[in-house]
Amino acid sequence: MKKNFLGSLLKYGTLTLILLFLLFPLYWVTITSFKSNMEAYKFPPTFIPEAPTLSSYINLFTKNNAFFVYYKNNFIVSGFVAFLTTVVAIFSGYALSRFRFKWNSWILAILLASQMFPVVSRMISLYDLMGDIGLINTMPGLILALLADMLPFTVMLMTSFFQSVPVAIEEAAYIDGASRLQILYRIVTPLVKPGMVAVVLYSFLMTWDDYLHAATLIQNDSLRTLSVGVALRYLGELSYDWSLINTISIIGTIPMILLFFFFQKYMIKGLVAGAVKG
Repeated sequence: MKKNFLGSLLKYGTLTLILLFLLFPLYWVTITSFKSNMEAYKFPPTFIPEAPTLSSYINLFTKNNAFFVYYKNNFIVSGFVAFLTTVVAIFSGYALSRFRFKWNSWILAILLASQMFPVVSRMISLYDLMGDIGLINTMPGLILALLADMLPFTVMLMTSFFQSVPVAIEEAAYIDGASRLQILYRIVTPLVKPGMVAVVLYSFLMTWDDYLHAATLIQNDSLRTLSVGVALRYLGELSYDWSLINTISIIGTIPMILLFFFFQKYMIKGLVAGAVKG
């Protein structure tokens, strides 16, 4: 009994230490947002603000109008990418799971292989392509570039979900007179809702944090997204307003925390299913 108690104590103690280690950056960002900039530079650092202040939050909401332009752009780009990715992934995944043709396995292999190359390796060719069709420094161009980046993984994910739906259900509906589109929207799609939610959340989260595509394809300040706008406007060459930067980080993280908090079970289920099927 004593041995079991010590084992449980060691296990939960280790898990507690890991949890504290993972949560400490979030704690540090939060407390720094309530410090003055002078205290943020203080050494040794203070783990509890000596004189908590809301000045950074007040300045952010009253003096930094550019931040809300970046914030709005982030929502627009992330929302469109999530929506378009989900629509294309549904049709592509359904086609790959139901229609057997000669190059079916090769398409899946190419989609898998595309995930092995870093994003930066295709930036030059992507910039050249976008320039040829006149989409440099435009929001549609950024959306299309991010859409192309999201599709390989999400198509494979939706393919695995459609493969888990028995074909006999569709055959029964087809005998009853349903068309292929009716079968897809009225019968199959409701059965793969966890996969759809996982695709939406994955696309939104990855697009929200994107820096490289936005930094490469957008030069107009009014079109910049949050990560690039913050890096170029609020990070100076000689000194930073750490209190304001951490305040921006907190405000920018809130939508992601809320999304993951309310829909984490769907995202985890979807990503795990996509990792072991197909």
